[in-house]
Formats: sequence, structure tokens, C-alpha cells
Amino acid sequence: MPNWGGGKKCGVCQKAVYFAEEVQCEGSSFHKSCFLCMVCKKNLDSTTVAVHGEEIYCKSCYGKKYGPKGYGYGQGAGTLSTDKGESLGIKYEEGQPHRPTNPNASRMAQKVGGSDGCPRCGQAVYAAEKVIGAGKSWHKSCFRCAKCGKSLESTTLADKDGEIYCKGCYAKNFGPKGFGFG
Repeated sequence: MPNWGGGKKCGVCQKAVYFAEEVQCEGSSFHKSCFLCMVCKKNLDSTTVAVHGEEIYCKSCYGKKYGPKGYGYGQGAGTLSTDKGESLGIKYEEGQPHRPTNPNASRMAQKVGGSDGCPRCGQAVYAAEKVIGAGKSWHKSCFRCAKCGKSLESTTLADKDGEIYCKGCYAKNFGPKGFGFG
């Protein structure tokens, strides 16, 4: 049985990071929606990230915060300046924790722990493991007949009272009864 809810923790929000939503940077794991510059909140990737301790920045904000300062810097194209970005509307506030601009960035991030809840086990269902049947989201491993345990497909199931069954078990348990049936 898989370890639901376990795994690596996001370097920003400290919640579990699952493989399908993981971005790795210098040994740390992040959600794709949390992998943002600490100052300007722009999305980052491997070519635009700059790391300082456990903080992540875009290269521009990193240069403004930690780059060289003083006379002789920032006088021409391609050099750094002492501008911290106030002219661009960037306001850096020391000591304020980083928050994603939209922590529920997609349809998949809803309900239980940032995702849909599986009706069978009650755990979070993320996009990489989602199967939709009977109008609900299920884990692939939970998408089985409630009676015989047979693996189902959305076209081979019948549902009753929130549970799903293969067509055979549904007919035996809920179909018509009497002489000439079953």
C-alpha cells in the first residue's frame, strides 16, 4: 500500500510534494506553483533561479539584493546598479514570509489538502493518479469493484449509493430478481 501524505516537503509552504508537481533545486523540492521569486513573485525555472541560503530569487532580484554595490557599478548596459526595484513597483519587505500568488492555481488544487478527495479511501487525489468515474475523482488503485475488487474502467462500471461496481456484481446484487433472472 502506498504511503499517502508522506514524501518530501516543499521548501516554501512545507506541504508534501508529490512527483507530478515537483521541481527540484539544489537538493530541495518545491511545488511548481511555489517555485516563485521571493521578491517579485515571477515563475522560476532552472535558467532563471538564483539561490541564497534557502531563499529563491530571479536573477534580476538576486542581483539587486546581493550583487555588488557602490561607485562604478550600474553605469552602463549589462552592469548591476544599486536600484532595488522601487521604480518597477517591487517592494521588498524584510521578514515577511513568502506566499504563492495563487496557491490554488489549477482545477486539480481543490478540496482535501489541495486536491479532490477519493470517495473510497478519503485521501487526496492528484492529477497524476486521477481516474474519473461516477462523477467523482478516484485513485487508480481505488477504482475497483466494491464487491469483487475487479479493476474498472469508466465504461465498465455501474454506481449505486456512491459506490462503484463491475456490471456483473451490480446485476447480481441490485438487478431484477425472480424466476428467469440471473
